[in-house]
Amino acid sequence: MTPDTACRRLVDEFRSRQTVRAGSLITTVFGDSIAPRGGRVWLGSLIKVMNEFGISERLVRTSVFRLVKDGWLQSNQSGRRSYYSLTDSGRQRFEVATHRIYAKPAGDWDGRWTLLLLSGMETADRESARREFGWLGFGALSANLLAHPAPDISDLRLTVRRLGLEDTLVILNGEAVDSSPAMRAQARLAWNLDDIDRRYEAFVAMFSDALRAVSAAKTIGGDTAFILRTLLIQEYRKILLRDPQLPAELLPSTWHGRSAYQLCVSLYRGVFEAADEYLTDSMETEHGILPGNEAQFFSRFGGLETS
Repeated sequence: MTPDTACRRLVDEFRSRQTVRAGSLITTVFGDSIAPRGGRVWLGSLIKVMNEFGISERLVRTSVFRLVKDGWLQSNQSGRRSYYSLTDSGRQRFEVATHRIYAKPAGDWDGRWTLLLLSGMETADRESARREFGWLGFGALSANLLAHPAPDISDLRLTVRRLGLEDTLVILNGEAVDSSPAMRAQARLAWNLDDIDRRYEAFVAMFSDALRAVSAAKTIGGDTAFILRTLLIQEYRKILLRDPQLPAELLPSTWHGRSAYQLCVSLYRGVFEAADEYLTDSMETEHGILPGNEAQFFSRFGGLETS
């Protein structure tokens, strides 16, 4: 199988879904491809690249309008052209998501837990906190107590500030006596690990052919590389942002998240450079082509090397 064939199969599968979530895919393109290269793009360029996935101009325009309305994107007019970039709030959300998507899985665990006590908050704030901290991997141990064994503290603090909860949210540290069966059982109650594991297993099956094809190919077309890179991160992101990324001590021994991460790393490293060349040729800003990737981009997945 060639990379082009594997790519077409993935696009056909994406287009065959009952609901094609164009806004979600545009979000992936911004986070994975545009944000590290200046963060702003002409709408016409976005329409062009989204056509690679069979998404019409009308659907792109509708989806971008909704992303603006929801506070993710903002528009800047230059002449008759509209250029879109992330809002401050959208950029902060992307920073948090980026840390999780491209980071290595949790390493050794010291047995400590970070606890969030919500009981002193207003009802609306508690609901917002459960949702937002859930994206950071926190699970509910009770109605007013969220927990995580190894959160990213900088992302936690950023989210607390963004939500304005500095004066109402209580953050505590606790330490487990041991990683007993009871603790692993509690983890299964707080997080739906079985469902996440099945999603990882399906992800590996979905992209295995593409990885084999890319690994065997001497060259790969830029458009194919961009499509594979985008769909890879789109599907991985949807699972990973559900995954609390618990230490190995709290996970099933057959956890498919490990193989999913390795596949994602290998395929991403195989296509990112050709995809960037395609983006340079296809995307425009008001100042011309997209600037190069910021230095931090090359630290993704433990380090990206260019040829």
